[in-house]
Amino acid sequence: MNTHDSHRLPVTIKTLRKMASAGEAFAALTCYDATTARWLQRAGVHVLLVGDTAAEMILGYTRTIDMPLDVLIALTAGVKRGAPSTVVMADMPFLSYHTNDDAAIRNAGRFLTEGMADIVKLEADASFAPLVHKLTRAGIPVCAHVGTRPQQVALTGGYVATGKTPKQAAQIVADAVALEQAGAVMLLIEAVPDAVAADVLKATTVPVIGIGAGSATHGQVLVLQDLLGLTDNPPPFARPIAQLGPQIQAAAENYVQMVSERRIGIRPDQAVKSPASPSTTAKPSTN
Repeated sequence: MNTHDSHRLPVTIKTLRKMASAGEAFAALTCYDATTARWLQRAGVHVLLVGDTAAEMILGYTRTIDMPLDVLIALTAGVKRGAPSTVVMADMPFLSYHTNDDAAIRNAGRFLTEGMADIVKLEADASFAPLVHKLTRAGIPVCAHVGTRPQQVALTGGYVATGKTPKQAAQIVADAVALEQAGAVMLLIEAVPDAVAADVLKATTVPVIGIGAGSATHGQVLVLQDLLGLTDNPPPFARPIAQLGPQIQAAAENYVQMVSERRIGIRPDQAVKSPASPSTTAKPSTN
């Protein structure tokens, strides 16, 4: 694909299924705005996740659970407008699907209508299977997020990996199976040992996206700001492959200097011209 061509063939959930079946890995990144989405689509990224990490990356909170529902719906729509040929996955934020099933279906539906999302993601275990079934019955594609669930950090006292004991590992696999059977068309597994992710792959048939879960999953997702070197303390599994933070800082410092020297705002036709040399301007003598 031409990396400057934004008119690629649309990537859909069906596309991801075919890739997973063929053993072709697909790439996913978080995204929160139309401009960035346009460039990521041109780069060939298959899935853009409008995650509740926007609470931290965009709004400046220290926790993902502070993400407002209406703001995330608006951001999702912006990403889809920027990348119409890419699968856009909307993250259902904290308490948007926990209080009752009616509210959950309504909020998920808003992500598909107002937010123009292709699929919604919710952090879940087997107890959410009845809700996933209802969402699927309503025609809402669901990606079930298993393993480490960041919206549960208040219970664990911080972000911790899971699946390290046989009991935890077995429960994660059981959760994944129950959620697929309930209708989930995709799974996301976070921060578990490689062997646990492999067991989930063996036990399920839908595409599985990993984050900090080894390299065997069908797809991989990272927070874009971690990948680009824009965060100060990225997680160990998100090694930056660019350092845009220092580059942005340097560009801004250069701009500040240019403004201080009043070199910004001058039109090309207003630029001061060097005086012509006497040898080129002297008129021939008439004597």
